[in-house]
Amino acid sequence: MKKTSLLLLVAAMSFTPAHNIDYTSAELARWQQQADGITIIRDDWGIAHVYGHTDADAVFGAMYAQAEDDFNRIETNYMTNLGRTAIAEGESAIWKDLRAKLFINDDSLKVMYKGAPASLKALMDAWANGLNFYLAKHPDVHPKSIQKFEPWMALSFTEGSIGGDFEKVNLGGLQTFYGHEPPPAPPPPTEEEDLGFPPDPGGSNGM
Repeated sequence: MKKTSLLLLVAAMSFTPAHNIDYTSAELARWQQQADGITIIRDDWGIAHVYGHTDADAVFGAMYAQAEDDFNRIETNYMTNLGRTAIAEGESAIWKDLRAKLFINDDSLKVMYKGAPASLKALMDAWANGLNFYLAKHPDVHPKSIQKFEPWMALSFTEGSIGGDFEKVNLGGLQTFYGHEPPPAPPPPTEEEDLGFPPDPGGSNGM
């Protein structure tokens, strides 16, 4: 098993603000203080087991470990739900972003965060701190869109895989409404679909 103490990692590396992100000395000190009591142990399969004194410590460590595994997937998920994909992919993604903004917007999320109970705020704070802590220590990782995570952003991706899925909303209607040509029509159904057979399930249910 591989045991990683975040405190030891911090001590071994000097903090250099990464990706032109202006981390304050107070932020870095606060993240280091929280990391003092967090230990991540990866088992023989690479699965991270996070140990801390509080639930917030566990969230902080879990997000740090998840970023180690696949920061790109984390950022992509929040780019989609926050409507920030066009920042990375250009004009072609504007309609995806508009669709997301029609579903929920930053101001609403900030109000929800502000009105949340202190116990929930602590978890959201830890979520953002764990991701920013990871970025601060990995200047070789370059975010495509979200340069700095804020606690309220966690509320944009909370329904898991069984809640409302705004990505299924067709973009053609939006483009037509704003006077743009909709995307090409989808390809004709396959022989199996034409015969009425349901398509093979995808995603986690594809197993």
